[in-house]
Amino acid sequence: MIKSKIAVAVVAALAFSYGSAWAQPAPQSDTSAQSGSQKPSKTKVKKLQAIMVTGSLIPLTEIETASPVTTITAADIKARGFTTVAQALQATSFATGSVQGQQSSASFTQGAETVSLFGLNPGYTKYLINGRPMGDFPALYNGSDAFNNIAGLPAGLVDHIDILPGGQSSLYGSDAIAGVINIVLKDHIDAPTLSARYGWFSEGGGASRRISGADSWQWGKLNVLAGVQVDSVEPIWGFDRALTAQRNPHGRTTTYPSYDIVEYSVLNSNLYLQDPSQCANASSLFRGTEKLASRPGRGDYCGSLYQPGYKTVTNRKRTVNAYARATYDWSSNLQLYGDLLYKYADTRYTAGSNYTWWGTSVNYGAFWDPNVNGGQGDLVEFQKVFAPEEVGQFSHIESKQFDNALSFTVGGNGTFGNSDWNYDLGLTHGEEHLTNRNFVRFNTPIEAYFANILGPQLGVDPNYNYYPVFSPDYTKMFSPISPQDFSSFTGYATTRSKTWNNMLRAQLTDASLFNLPGGDAGIAVVAEGGNSGWDYSPDPRLLNGGIWGQTDVQGAGHRSRYALTSELRLPVLSQLTFDLSARHDGYKVAGNSLGKTTYMAGVEYRPTKTVLFRGRYGTAFKVPTLPDEFQGLSGYYTRVVDYYNCAQLGYDPSQVGNCPARYSNHQTFGQQSGNTKLQPINAKVWSYGVVWAPTGNLNFTVDYFHTSIDNEVRQQSPNGLTLTEYACRTGIIDINSPTCTIALSQITRNASGNISYIFTPKVNVSNELTNNLIASASWRKDIGSWGLLILQGSYADSIKHTQQAYPSDPNINLLTSPFFSTDFKTKANATVTWIKGDWSSTVYVNRYGKSPNYLSTVYNGYARSGTGSLPPWFQYNASVRYQATPALEVSFMVNNVFNKMPPFDPTYSGTTGTPYNVNNYNVFGRSFYIEATYKFDKKG
Repeated sequence: MIKSKIAVAVVAALAFSYGSAWAQPAPQSDTSAQSGSQKPSKTKVKKLQAIMVTGSLIPLTEIETASPVTTITAADIKARGFTTVAQALQATSFATGSVQGQQSSASFTQGAETVSLFGLNPGYTKYLINGRPMGDFPALYNGSDAFNNIAGLPAGLVDHIDILPGGQSSLYGSDAIAGVINIVLKDHIDAPTLSARYGWFSEGGGASRRISGADSWQWGKLNVLAGVQVDSVEPIWGFDRALTAQRNPHGRTTTYPSYDIVEYSVLNSNLYLQDPSQCANASSLFRGTEKLASRPGRGDYCGSLYQPGYKTVTNRKRTVNAYARATYDWSSNLQLYGDLLYKYADTRYTAGSNYTWWGTSVNYGAFWDPNVNGGQGDLVEFQKVFAPEEVGQFSHIESKQFDNALSFTVGGNGTFGNSDWNYDLGLTHGEEHLTNRNFVRFNTPIEAYFANILGPQLGVDPNYNYYPVFSPDYTKMFSPISPQDFSSFTGYATTRSKTWNNMLRAQLTDASLFNLPGGDAGIAVVAEGGNSGWDYSPDPRLLNGGIWGQTDVQGAGHRSRYALTSELRLPVLSQLTFDLSARHDGYKVAGNSLGKTTYMAGVEYRPTKTVLFRGRYGTAFKVPTLPDEFQGLSGYYTRVVDYYNCAQLGYDPSQVGNCPARYSNHQTFGQQSGNTKLQPINAKVWSYGVVWAPTGNLNFTVDYFHTSIDNEVRQQSPNGLTLTEYACRTGIIDINSPTCTIALSQITRNASGNISYIFTPKVNVSNELTNNLIASASWRKDIGSWGLLILQGSYADSIKHTQQAYPSDPNINLLTSPFFSTDFKTKANATVTWIKGDWSSTVYVNRYGKSPNYLSTVYNGYARSGTGSLPPWFQYNASVRYQATPALEVSFMVNNVFNKMPPFDPTYSGTTGTPYNVNNYNVFGRSFYIEATYKFDKKG
């Protein structure tokens, strides 16, 4: 199907291009061919200016090459209503993957933002700032993956953003599997500029303020630019939006209040409330909505429909960015340069009442209450959720994240004499320090407080002669606690983490190495060396049990690296150009060495002046991240198949279903950690496409991308480990082989021969494959006295996305397996801009394709009743800009013009407080922004 789509596009492009080629001017050449006996003119025709573009190390004159590049300018960011760099990138058609963000309550990185290109891991995208690698965020995405945090980058200081989809490791090294994003900051301004912006939401919350300014100076040979941006954003709370203010009233099940104060049987579904009038003691909680609640056939408890509203939907943020760039023209052959970017961000958020509670399940477990069940007693547990009135309001107990990031580059560039050889030598340093002050419950104080409510232990239960007996004080149990009492067993745990990197980079370039029939051949050679480190140090109480209901994992490590890169551009004919690149990266990790060589071959064929056919084939890779290598030990409990003991009873691996449960479903303790012997993740990548530009103002592109990834990192499978042990102990694999030596060392058996411990570090084991189609179009039309009209559009379609977690597992089709993925299959956007005189206006629409409903994610498919897909989601932004004076520009922007909320999903239960997929949609609603920019006179 996809081949037919490409074929139609190619044929159409050829047909139209030949019909309109006559309208295009002839290409300029270096010399003019003369007829007859005339000698060639000695006058040299001026060449087109070559510029550096993302996707090549060699300065180019062509706009379109074998590597498709999408550029988002500063004007685009503003006109389309994007308030942050993260918004601009997440809105692109390439960003089809679901990602965690500030709506993901209690996630590991609620204060960070990222992007998933083509539905791949966010860590598979290489981020650059001014062409230099961006450092990793110190905290871990989903608790295990290193990634780049794009929250807080200074949108007001951005010149443009280049997005280069597809594998690019042969030029940019590790991580560039899904693509490269280069955020280019301003390096020149015409006059001192001051900008102020204010924004608000029609539904309340989220008010924002921004002030930014920049100026430049010249003192002889020294040129300096400096800019500052300060942002202040208030949170949106759950109670600010109807969809998140209360438990879902439109779900597939009955809506019941939350279990705020409840005693429940662990043997059946009974709920116990000794005196229903006791809920009246708590009636002031949750703004007076706490009340007596009942579950039919189960019993009574105290709860509120409005408990979910006390969490932040968006974060409270205070951000300061400072940027400076300087150049000094030492001589005609040498320019010294330096740039510095600093960010400070104070981010605050809370997961609300859902994650602020106490219960006997954590430390006590079940206990026997002799007073319930008509005086017969029952095995029960107790739960108490803390209300805003008890905590002193959740805005006072928000978790806090303080982020300090600094990066700078110093170096020099120039030419060797009068030759065409250029050089660039630069040193880059980056570091990021993160302090997380997470609001926690302290284990000993909170248990001591509630021990007074449970009372003294009165022996053990009469039925099992095992469980403790308590006779709780029900009056205290159902009475609100004071904020003072709450603060006696709560507070903050401080986790500190950091990343750092150093890179020395040297580049030699000659864009006119020698002449070919199609033009000058170009070459670039790059050598890099550096090191990087990561340190994640949690509050010790998170590791030793001092924090109630929470734990963490520590880790630290560093490594050194080097890389050699070369690129050769060969215009062998005027219509045909080849671009070849290769790179070798080497790493030294904990005494181990590993290396990876990648390559890329690109071709550009221009049969006419209006058509470009392009294709690329090569490899890409991602080196194991420092957390993958150095993450510390963490424990867990799991159930495994003891294949060896099953075999002793006569059951081989195909018959373990008949093996006794004590072996076929054996519970054991395990530990996991990083692994310094991990190998690189490998990828084969190729793409092909066509560009058709029938006029200078009309352009169409279609590109198809294939990415095949193997050796992905994942925690070792516990069952895979026990299966290997079985094969070793039974002689299927030589027990003295390295495989068996390692496997047997990771399993401990007790004196009875049962598995008592397993060790499952991270290993290279998974595979993944994606095929994607990207199309775009743009048109500029001069409409005379009516001004200028600009139309742009982009479309992405995930044709195929499969993943295999372990070698013995089946390949999972992620496009049809919603339990594993809720990514959008398609995504599109379009922009219409009208410019007339001092006025310009833009309408931007983003279409998010279908995604699975909630019930489909539960049953991993669409066969059962109620499963299905949600309709596409559209969001419209609009902006108007007016150049009031030569110095003053004012803008008004409206985002989500029609106040569209997430598509209605009736398959969520009535007990959820978030009846939409927070990784796909948001409930922010309509927002307004007013901005004024003033340029001061620049005195000479």
